[in-house]
Amino acid sequence: MTQTVLSPSRPGRRQLSYGQLGRLGLICPPTNTVNEAEWAQLMPAGVTFHSHRMKLHSDTTSAEGLAGLHADLDAAIAMLKVADVDVVAYACTAGSMISPARALPDALTARNGIATVTTAAAIVSALKALGVTKISVATPYHDALNDHEVHFLADHGIEVLSIAGLGLGAKGPVEFPLIAQTPLDMVAAHARATFVEGSQALLLSCTDFPTLPLIPVLEAELGVPVISSNTATLHGALAAAGLEGLAIAGAGRLLGGANV
Repeated sequence: MTQTVLSPSRPGRRQLSYGQLGRLGLICPPTNTVNEAEWAQLMPAGVTFHSHRMKLHSDTTSAEGLAGLHADLDAAIAMLKVADVDVVAYACTAGSMISPARALPDALTARNGIATVTTAAAIVSALKALGVTKISVATPYHDALNDHEVHFLADHGIEVLSIAGLGLGAKGPVEFPLIAQTPLDMVAAHARATFVEGSQALLLSCTDFPTLPLIPVLEAELGVPVISSNTATLHGALAAAGLEGLAIAGAGRLLGGANV
């Protein structure tokens, strides 16, 4: 994909062969194989990303579950900090849907001394950047997780007019690898069937859901912005790294420049 670079090299990075503008740290769930593949296609010239895997946390409501999530994130962030990254992104939609959205990334940033973003908070920020308050949401998830996402978005002033999932995860973690195996034509059909009139945007939720080639196509068909968990997370990470001036073609309106 073609990228337009608008920012100068960062001081102290000019001697490097890669990452002169910035380095992004990426924390992925263990079975996720899509996020890195899509970010690899989207990285602007002069920006690199460096990934680390962390076990998936399904319990983000109990005190014990939250403590475990924070501890594992601290350990993963510590591993990425030594790579001199400018920001760390926790790229898990379901695992970061904690209200208020800024609570998790703000706590991680303060405690670890490095800017940290989460996918759920980045989705909220992206929708606000686009001026969107009513959306349709297509996910690979089962109904219980979809219900959680509806309530999370409502907590942040975003009304979900339509949401549908593919039911994956209803039988437990054994189904999680199936998300990345969803054919693109199935994702496209699912997205089209989920979208309803009155929606100001379409959200394709889950960082392991393959969606990137579909975003420009669906935007042209539906006439509204289409964002994915991966484009929203990248948008948030670039902003946190001070790289808002980078425009990335082929990833929809959110990363096209006008709304960055």
